[in-house]
Amino acid sequence: MVSKRRVVVTGLGVISSIGIGKDEFWRGLLAGQSGISQISRFDTSNFDAKVGGEVKIFNPGDFFEAYEIEHLGRAAQFAIAAIELALKDAKLSSSAIAKQSSSLCLGTTMADAQAIESFDDLIIAGKCNGSAARRSILQYPSCMITAQAALRFHVKGRVVMLPTACAAGNYAIAYGSDLIRLKKADVVLAGGVDPFSRIAFTGFNRIFAVAPDRCQPFDRNRKGMIPGEGAAVLVLESLEHAQQRDALLYAEIRGYGTSCDAHHMTIPNVEGLVRVMRNALEDSHVPLDELDYISAHGTGTQANDRAESSAIMEIFGKRSVPIPVSSIKSMLGHTMGAASALEAVGCVLAVQHDRIPPTINFETPDPDCPIDCVPNVPRNSRVNIAMNNSFAFGGNNACVMFSKVEHS
Repeated sequence: MVSKRRVVVTGLGVISSIGIGKDEFWRGLLAGQSGISQISRFDTSNFDAKVGGEVKIFNPGDFFEAYEIEHLGRAAQFAIAAIELALKDAKLSSSAIAKQSSSLCLGTTMADAQAIESFDDLIIAGKCNGSAARRSILQYPSCMITAQAALRFHVKGRVVMLPTACAAGNYAIAYGSDLIRLKKADVVLAGGVDPFSRIAFTGFNRIFAVAPDRCQPFDRNRKGMIPGEGAAVLVLESLEHAQQRDALLYAEIRGYGTSCDAHHMTIPNVEGLVRVMRNALEDSHVPLDELDYISAHGTGTQANDRAESSAIMEIFGKRSVPIPVSSIKSMLGHTMGAASALEAVGCVLAVQHDRIPPTINFETPDPDCPIDCVPNVPRNSRVNIAMNNSFAFGGNNACVMFSKVEHS
């Protein structure tokens, strides 16, 4: 049985295409800033789509020595940088983490797949050697990201990488909250990471899921998703532990829900989406009329947005006041394993500031998506409780609930 131990968020670290750090990220969200640009990390001449949410403002030298940069893949760099920012925000040092009952839990989709891509390029160019092979082999496995991070920050508890695709960040946050509730840890670093991958970009293009220039969630004329990259890490603590050190309490994790569609590898199932949201509401003991905001999965594809809207309307359609629902993927693109972690940061900041980020690029309402998608401009609105939706390929769904911290 899970204890009544309460879990709070005390630190936020962000690497995104619209800003490094939580403050730049939040300003970008409220400004409706687009992080979509021409891709420069690999050649897109053979693709119809040529844009993505590339993080062009990240400088590894701000976080790593030269020798570290050479041996760390981009995913590991993003993850470690996000952890460092989150710990700094939480006013926790690595030495403090080493003395705590601490754990690390991240999620990803492709991990450092570009390590294999680079290795293949060297083979094709006839420049492969033993050193390059060893480096690629050590960078590629997803577990190496958390292993490198745990080593750097002296995390001595459970260290876990969850590869549940586009819901991985939420799964990691949910797992981390359980570790605290079950008294397996006092502090957990939880989030998600994914860098740009040519493999993933090719795959989404081959299934004709990529929009040509922009992401338009819930718009009638939406043309697909835009691939992106980034990382986000939340510092989770037990309420008692956070209060003992007089930490800033951003929000509380009220609960979460998970479900599996068992339906199709790529097509979402409304029944599964309804189930995961109801599971989250039940676990959090939140009545329907008390939920103030939904951070949508909102990829901008026809099938996903229609299914998510149908699920939301089935659960919340009888409310007297429509619930605000926005998708920040309209600004960031779909950052895969980092997506729900970045969206979790957006939820936490919405709860803290009582402001809801917009869904940009919205022009034409879709009768199949009859929701209040907070079009184009942010909204001042009381946000006591927020739901963060994430729905992954294979039907892996996870929703995490955040609320203001009520002092008992």
